[in-house]
Amino acid sequence: MNFEEARAQFPVLERLAYLNAGTNGPLARATVDAMIEQEREDLEEGRGGGAYFERALALREEVRAKLGALVGVPAESVALATSTTNGCNIVLAGLGLGPEDEIVTTDGEHFGLIGAMGASPARVRVAKVRELPPEQALDVLLAEVTPKTRLLALSHVCWMTGNRFPVEELKEATGLPLLVDGAQSAGAIPVDASRFDFFACSCQKWACGPDGSGALAVADPEALGIAAPSYLSQESYEPEGEFTARPGALRFDPGWTPPPVLAGLAAALDAAPEWRYERAAEATAHCRELLAERFDVVTAPDQGTLVTFAVEGDTAELVKRLYEEGVVVRDVPGQGWIRVSCGWWTSDEDVDRLLGALA
Repeated sequence: MNFEEARAQFPVLERLAYLNAGTNGPLARATVDAMIEQEREDLEEGRGGGAYFERALALREEVRAKLGALVGVPAESVALATSTTNGCNIVLAGLGLGPEDEIVTTDGEHFGLIGAMGASPARVRVAKVRELPPEQALDVLLAEVTPKTRLLALSHVCWMTGNRFPVEELKEATGLPLLVDGAQSAGAIPVDASRFDFFACSCQKWACGPDGSGALAVADPEALGIAAPSYLSQESYEPEGEFTARPGALRFDPGWTPPPVLAGLAAALDAAPEWRYERAAEATAHCRELLAERFDVVTAPDQGTLVTFAVEGDTAELVKRLYEEGVVVRDVPGQGWIRVSCGWWTSDEDVDRLLGALA
């Protein structure tokens, strides 16, 4: 499948320069067709009986395996979380941290992680690395690590600046448990989540899946408590509340994912071409190069697939005006920044359209 054929999967690209996969990726025809077909089957055949549950459970395991392949871990290490936020909450609640414990994070995190840390009784230490060059971030993060540090929790790629945080280096230097917010990396850049203790991601972004789909990879499920068990957490249970947990990360499945969502996600994961990462990197570099000729670009070269740049004036109004001209981006609230998301489907014409609308 060549670039033109792959791009043609997304009808929205016929009308818009869609540059906001960091929020929601475009939906492919095959993704929506799979969801509709599953809904139709549920309508006509019903959502009960042995055959229905056999198909639905098989679909869960099919998707689990595909998500494992996406982030580089075995299927049994993957929980079918509903979002990055959901995954972060599963981890923070399950660790059982106390008020004497500390978490080290950054000042460039999304509330999906911040909220989970805030709900924990642990003290949160914030490394101010958001606006530093990426190569300076590690030393600043290490300076926040103390003998009380029980968790490192930070993004793989910062949703605000588009810069990578040194998650692998931080883990190697400290050996401490590491929770990675992979919202802006899974499906955008190659990911090897086997290097992390916990990796949470949303699949409606760079994987172009349906809303309400995500994943949580857990390296050692036995070391994480089940703070909010669902029916799918157990293999057997007693009336008093005791239960035998399912093997691996399956015990952290937060609930029943609607089969149409699973069918759509399976189709979306299948639709991505083998050359997606190389093409996304090329599109991002091209976009950054052209923006840098006219704007102060916040994102360093060779990071992820986001490009953030500074503008004068009201960024929310600019985003609205750009949309009216057929260009979809977003702003970073309170920063005076515009964020552009470059996927493997992004064409040179999309970038030209952005630059033209910014004139």
